[in-house]
Amino acid sequence: MSREPSSGLMAKHIVLGIDPGTATMGYGLVQAQGEQLSLIDYGTLTTPATLPVANRLRTLYQELLGLIQRYQPNEVALEELFFNKNIRTALAVGEARGVAMLAAANCGLTVSEYTPLQIKQAIVGYGRARKEQIQQMVRLLLGLDFLPQPDDAADALALAICHLHTTQQQAALEARQGGGAS
Repeated sequence: MSREPSSGLMAKHIVLGIDPGTATMGYGLVQAQGEQLSLIDYGTLTTPATLPVANRLRTLYQELLGLIQRYQPNEVALEELFFNKNIRTALAVGEARGVAMLAAANCGLTVSEYTPLQIKQAIVGYGRARKEQIQQMVRLLLGLDFLPQPDDAADALALAICHLHTTQQQAALEARQGGGAS
């Protein structure tokens, strides 16, 4: 089911971005063809608070497997755990991250992780960008005539774009370094 990561030269490269959460998990699928980016799908996976945590995690896992099987991404981009002050929220996000990593690994996909700072810098060019600025840039980069909503889904699209930009920059750097050697 997995596909090899592409250099900028392969025809199509699909990345599944995941903004982890137990109640709401954002996902975004972005395709790169050369340097052209296009939206494939985005949205949220939600679980009811009335379900036991184990059942919520199983539901997220099954829904992620369904997305992976349906869209056949090459790679997964996942937000690193950002710990603020709420330990309970950090633990729930950590559990959701684990489920996302497991789903990707069970499908043979590579998972790359990015901090909020890295995402903001890749999308807006500024590490303290506001959520609205990120959404506007995601809209522009994907050529959309609407702002992607809700926030969790928009963040997942930003993750996928961040990963594609990062891998394109790495491939270009490697090509320049390899091209200079004789």
